[in-house]
Amino acid sequence: MAYRLDIKRILSMNFFHDLPQIMLGCALAAIATDLFLIPNGLAAGGVTGLATIIQAVGASRGLSLPVGIQTIVMNALLLLVVMREGGMFYVVQTATGFVLLGFFTDLFAPFVAPLADADLMLPAMWGGIITGIGYGMVLRAGANTGGSDTIGQIISRNTSLPVGSTVMAIDVAVCVLSAPVFSIENALYAGLSMVISGYVIDAVVDGGNKRRMVLIISDKFPDIAADIMYGLGRGCTKFKATGMYSGAEKPVIMVIVSRRELNTLKTIVRERDPHAIVTVADVTEAFGEGRSRSIQKTFTLINRFISGSAC
Repeated sequence: MAYRLDIKRILSMNFFHDLPQIMLGCALAAIATDLFLIPNGLAAGGVTGLATIIQAVGASRGLSLPVGIQTIVMNALLLLVVMREGGMFYVVQTATGFVLLGFFTDLFAPFVAPLADADLMLPAMWGGIITGIGYGMVLRAGANTGGSDTIGQIISRNTSLPVGSTVMAIDVAVCVLSAPVFSIENALYAGLSMVISGYVIDAVVDGGNKRRMVLIISDKFPDIAADIMYGLGRGCTKFKATGMYSGAEKPVIMVIVSRRELNTLKTIVRERDPHAIVTVADVTEAFGEGRSRSIQKTFTLINRFISGSAC
């Protein structure tokens, strides 16, 4: 009889194991924020960007409003709204991220020599790269730093808007809001920094393990499969699908390849069967048992295709 996994215990163990990575990620993001973004008036979206705007407005009126404390307070208020939906473990993950980020932001601020330059390209670029690395490390460890993601969840829960589009709209709104406080040029560079950070976050979270999943429908599947396994050096999986129009059963080959190997695979298929139907999809991550130098052929999405059908 199969035993039931204690998911909460496993998640807790992983969280404490990854805590040093979360701390390092928050520290990197905080250093980049203090070094490149805040002193140059780059409000690159999110709660940190909003706090940067509020700090600048407060400073013009003689008020000291540290960015780190602001982010902790704003994120704590937002977390109170979504904590019932996310559960206690989600609260711990999120609170750990934004508290560490806010703490490090204010801790490093007096000791970091700001890179203030007339040209905003350098601060925007390196601010985006380093904050992206930091946030990516936090997300890869299973935690997060709250911010616009939490706001997006709140709005999405009460409307029909998707979370991703809502978060993007919030970040863009923060950049636009910074224009009257700093300048239009600052707002544009803040947007650039935000885009760079997003790309770097994706690269860090995916870990450079992006692959292509290829589905091949062909009557020449034995020859194509042999070329894939012994010529390309990749494992592959065959399953049957039924065409909804014709009602005929067709063999389908599934293989996961790197981007460099994709063109070689297309050439193999074209040479063997010019009339083959080929579908290519992005795969963020693949793992499991497989052949040497091949990405693993045991892939969790296979069950969806086995039970599905091909037209």
